[in-house]
Amino acid sequence: MAVSRAMRRLLQVLEVQEEECRAAMELARAEFRQLEQALSRSVERERGGRRLVAASAVTGEITDRIAGIEDARTARRIAAALAPRIAEAELALQSRQREFLGKRIERRQTETLIEEAGTLEKVEAGRRAQRDVDDWFLSRRSKPSNTRREEIPGNSHRPANSASQRAGKS
Repeated sequence: MAVSRAMRRLLQVLEVQEEECRAAMELARAEFRQLEQALSRSVERERGGRRLVAASAVTGEITDRIAGIEDARTARRIAAALAPRIAEAELALQSRQREFLGKRIERRQTETLIEEAGTLEKVEAGRRAQRDVDDWFLSRRSKPSNTRREEIPGNSHRPANSASQRAGKS
């Protein structure tokens, strides 16, 4: 059972598809990280706004208080807008990861099939070679030899034309 070109071509196609899925997964992961970083910046901005409000209470600066309140409110709105996008990005990332793992499994299964077929092919080639050697050896044994054997009753265990037969001794 030879490994066909089609199987090797399928393996190449699966490798390309796996790489495409890996790239899509990495892109989804990068987008998810960016959204999480934007959320953490928003949280920091809200904290900064609250600190500004607290500081303006001590100094009495009304503009700092208004700026701090607006920063905190804007940061909460940004966080609220980011939450559904983060959830979508997380789902997309999970989907891309499942797709990537599926392609990896397909590729590895194909590799296993090709390796098994190659192993079977090598075993069969070894068997064929051994059979050829056996056939060659049997054909050599079954050919009549050039020397004639004279059968002597009771002395079949001795080779024909041995020295004791020529001398007439038994």
